[in-house]
Amino acid sequence: MDIRATLAELCSAFNAHDIDRIMACFHDDCILEMPRGEKPWGARFTGRRDVRAALLTRFEGLPDVHYADEEHFADEAARTGMSKWLLTGTARDGTRKKVRGCDFYTFRDGKVVRKDSYWKIVE
Repeated sequence: MDIRATLAELCSAFNAHDIDRIMACFHDDCILEMPRGEKPWGARFTGRRDVRAALLTRFEGLPDVHYADEEHFADEAARTGMSKWLLTGTARDGTRKKVRGCDFYTFRDGKVVRKDSYWKIVE
């Protein structure tokens, strides 16, 4: 598999707000860890249904969310990858967001089995 190409496809799918394209890259038993939550790992979602629902909240909370300045890194032997990006968007309350972040990915059978997201804290 070409992890770097999959990471680029994921970024493009996120920017298109195309949840079906995004989920086509995920394994059935995938895990998503989001930055915010009550646990040290943030919020964790398991399985395609819950991961899909959690990802849809990104588009609901930031309807114009966009990932730019992306860089993708891959270790094919370890089946891992990382994407760095600059997220911009406007929250429903009109607050403009601009934050750097990264996602760490683990792959199996050519699909994402874990996406672990991190954002800088902007105060």
